[in-house]
Amino acid sequence: QEEEDARFNAPLLKAPCNLCTLAIPGVKKAIAAGFFYNTARLQKDGSYRTVKHPQTVHIHPSSSLSQQMEMSPLPPCMQALPRWVVYHELVLTSKEYMRVVSEIKSEWLVEIAPHFYSKKDILDDGRKLPKGKGRAGMD
Repeated sequence: QEEEDARFNAPLLKAPCNLCTLAIPGVKKAIAAGFFYNTARLQKDGSYRTVKHPQTVHIHPSSSLSQQMEMSPLPPCMQALPRWVVYHELVLTSKEYMRVVSEIKSEWLVEIAPHFYSKKDILDDGRKLPKGKGRAGMD
């Protein structure tokens, strides 16, 4: 539905802009390029494991990805966590938490940081996650 912006006599769209939607993967890839060192892979138990220096980490409850899961109308068994994420920082409280988390595609890591990641670092090694535990990839 459209409304008019009185200042410019131009229609205002209430739907998301297609250009914005198309730009999101590029923005996520740019973030991954800046924080390629801080990546984690989803594990079978729903936690994450950092890639280069393996340690168990979790998405911080204040993260938008965590909040999306809480606000989702789907039951927990039907919600899917991102398989790969990049994060800004780790915070240690009762658990080691990732803050400022973004979903990425694993193949971006070899592309943007070939000096740091090899294909064997990002292989899924054939293990399947339990049903509803992880998205196969982003659209």
